[in-house]
Amino acid sequence: MEKRQFLKRMGQAAVLTPFLPMGLQAQYSMCEAPYPKDEEGFWKRIRKDYSLKPDYINLENGYYNFIPQPTLAKYIAHMEMVNYEGSYYMRTVQWENKQKVADRLANMVGVKAEELIITRNATESLDMIIGGFPWKAGDEAIFAIQDYGSMQDHFNQIAKRFGIVNKVVSVPNYPESDEALVKLYEEQITLKTKLLMVSHMINITGHILPVRKICDMAHKHGVEVLVDGAHCIGHFGVDISALHCDYYGSSLHKWLSTPLGAGLLYVAEDKIPKIWPLMADYSKDETKIKRLNHTGTHPVHTDLAINDAIDYLEMIGIQRKEKRMRYLQRYWSDQLREVRHIVVNTPLEEHRSCGIANVGVRHIKPADLANTLLEEFNIFTVAIDHVNVQGCRITPNVYTTTEELDRFVSAMKTLAGRI
Repeated sequence: MEKRQFLKRMGQAAVLTPFLPMGLQAQYSMCEAPYPKDEEGFWKRIRKDYSLKPDYINLENGYYNFIPQPTLAKYIAHMEMVNYEGSYYMRTVQWENKQKVADRLANMVGVKAEELIITRNATESLDMIIGGFPWKAGDEAIFAIQDYGSMQDHFNQIAKRFGIVNKVVSVPNYPESDEALVKLYEEQITLKTKLLMVSHMINITGHILPVRKICDMAHKHGVEVLVDGAHCIGHFGVDISALHCDYYGSSLHKWLSTPLGAGLLYVAEDKIPKIWPLMADYSKDETKIKRLNHTGTHPVHTDLAINDAIDYLEMIGIQRKEKRMRYLQRYWSDQLREVRHIVVNTPLEEHRSCGIANVGVRHIKPADLANTLLEEFNIFTVAIDHVNVQGCRITPNVYTTTEELDRFVSAMKTLAGRI
């Protein structure tokens, strides 16, 4: 989308001020200045699209990558419209509008519209497959101890319910090669293995795994692959069809910066009939993915705002955003990798990470590190205390400046110097 068109569309949005908390009303005004062509000017202008809390530097955008003001204005306008039309909207065009957005999402991630639905988050998407898979006693599943906890919990529930066997691998922070990672999973496969789950990007470290190679290996053994892409859509370029996976789930309120409560699920067309819906739907056609998408009455204005979030991403450009996110991560992590007592828990090779990385200080517990960064240096992060990952996950956003990252680097060096 042309930047001029984008500004015009956003300028037509509803006025936000009456709906903002009192603390924000004074500081908020919609910036309609053009986006400069030069890189430094462009990202400074992007920063003006965000209403940032001045109390701290936010380096925890991975949980909820909150909405830029132009998208927020459109979101509130959608809320007003739905509230105004009420049941009329809900009984007439809500499903048609949701499908249009789903079609656009499908095109964005390189799959057929018949293979993608809008969900409420990655957890729902992935649990739909884990819980809906046709398990039999003795079947085996494979996943990593570094995978998201909710997915591991669901696999463990399925083991109790159906008598399946879960095999758990541990992904090294510094892999020797793609082949070594593929072998890690392949060594666990037997004739009883039915499903392998792999993170496209490990949420606690930002480690990007060689998903295509893992999928191709698994398929040679007749094993299907579920990919956790919670942190990928809108973060860097993703072509799901090129991954050769069977299932892919993601949250959109993370790096696509939609309102809370938006996700997607891809199911390869030939796999749709085998998955049991978590909730029964009107559709009885087992070949249609819509039968998996019964979510009841929900905030339909969120579905509409996905379209506006895609507009904003296209205005930036996904390749440009990916380059910026990787630059910001390497800007701080490269400065800390050789510092005494500091450990960066993310691979060094550039292609194995993007905007997310994890860093710790030896002899400082992750929770204590996160608390000190916030209380002493006004930097907000999240502590990760895991099997092979002890540190804080650092997730800047497109509005983050190098000056803010300089303050973070300085704080980390100060803490390491106290050891």
